[in-house]
Amino acid sequence: MRAVHGGPPEIGHVMLQELELLLLAGGSDPAGLLPARQQMALSLGWHIILACFGVAFPAMILVAHWRGLYRDDPVALRLAQRWAKASAVLFALGAVSGTVLSFEMGLLWPGLMGPFGDVLGLPFALEGLAFFIEAIFIGIYLYGWGRMPPRLHLLTVVPMTIAGIVGTFCVISVNAWMNAPAGFDIVDGEVVNVDPWAAMFNDLVFMQFLHMWVAAYMVVGFTVAGVYAVGMLKGRRDDHHRLGFTIPFGFASVAAAIQPFIGHLLGGNLGDRQPAKLAAFELATTTESPAPLRLGGILINGKVYGAIDIPYLGSLIAQNSLTEAVPGLDTIPLEDQPPVNITHWAFQIMVGIGTLLFVAVVVHWVARWRGRDLTQRRWFLRFCVASGPLAVIALEAGWIATEVGRQPWVVYGVLRTPDAAGDYPHLWILLAATALLYTGLTIGAALVLRSMARRWREGDEDLPSPYGPTVGDQDTQGDSA
Repeated sequence: MRAVHGGPPEIGHVMLQELELLLLAGGSDPAGLLPARQQMALSLGWHIILACFGVAFPAMILVAHWRGLYRDDPVALRLAQRWAKASAVLFALGAVSGTVLSFEMGLLWPGLMGPFGDVLGLPFALEGLAFFIEAIFIGIYLYGWGRMPPRLHLLTVVPMTIAGIVGTFCVISVNAWMNAPAGFDIVDGEVVNVDPWAAMFNDLVFMQFLHMWVAAYMVVGFTVAGVYAVGMLKGRRDDHHRLGFTIPFGFASVAAAIQPFIGHLLGGNLGDRQPAKLAAFELATTTESPAPLRLGGILINGKVYGAIDIPYLGSLIAQNSLTEAVPGLDTIPLEDQPPVNITHWAFQIMVGIGTLLFVAVVVHWVARWRGRDLTQRRWFLRFCVASGPLAVIALEAGWIATEVGRQPWVVYGVLRTPDAAGDYPHLWILLAATALLYTGLTIGAALVLRSMARRWREGDEDLPSPYGPTVGDQDTQGDSA
């Protein structure tokens, strides 16, 4: 290894300057660009967490319900019922944020949705259908307890799971299209020869979908397992808490184990597709052969400070070769370069946390194979509590790396981000309203979920109705009639 030393100013100050450049991007940009960027960052950053629960939680409910039904396990059935109620709360929040996003696309980015609405309409329409299907079967599943044949009731979770997968695929296909546009031609400045199926099934869609789908299981699995780890730290080591930890941690373990390989495959040929993004990921100022893996560091005035270089590893990871060059920023025109430091650090945070979680699950299952139960160790349970927030941070960092690394393009090589924004300065009002809405929803959801958990610990499975006739009143009224 070798370290690149220097005398940089405060990293936070430099990153703030770069963020300001990203947001402002010049005085000639439309007035709606800055609020539109911040609005999308807030909306997507908040919604993506809730979307993960809509994608991954139904599969965990399905496993718990199946175990309860076919192994005659009342603890597992109780878990499935409780998880479904919590999932409904989170799904309701996701419905609100998803509705906000559907209106935002046209309002914030008229330069994108105007010309390319026909190209992107199909996946958005299919995602809406998937959303409604999932909502319908969540309602059927919640209502079906004690009212439907057991096996049929179990099967109602299957459409929920499939709808979450389909909806995720449709949304990710739009983002993949932004990175690898397809399904249209531009003739004399007009979008023609539109093929929405080719746009939806573009070259990147399957790998990007797989990367996001697995990430959702990491977020939900580690978060839910962390909830039960808290209870186990407080001495609640009954079957309920052990099973409540084991099922989501099992899902998270599989996801964390395969995610590094999926990410590596997704990054293949990135130097050919988006060389500026790869150069920012690797903090490569010049084209080097072989290229080192650069850990940390910050770019200031064309020089890298504070990085640790591991020889050859950059070429191996980025190009699957010990000698092939990684293109540097010197090959990219300045106006086509993304905010390098933000992209680089977001990418490294994602990879660093993903590697940490990968190592943790390997250690856990190797210890389990050797007859040691790490859930008996408080340090491991504390790590499990932290693993949920860590997975969320990795998810957000991954999206920052993807989206900021694509700048200054909203559709790579076709449409620049300033050209997609509108000239409407009053979008700041929408941003403030959205921030207040999301703050209120977050607080409300936290209070509801805490109240549900408290009642469940006290043995109350169903919330009492604050009004309405009691059973005795109904009988009396029936007799008098």
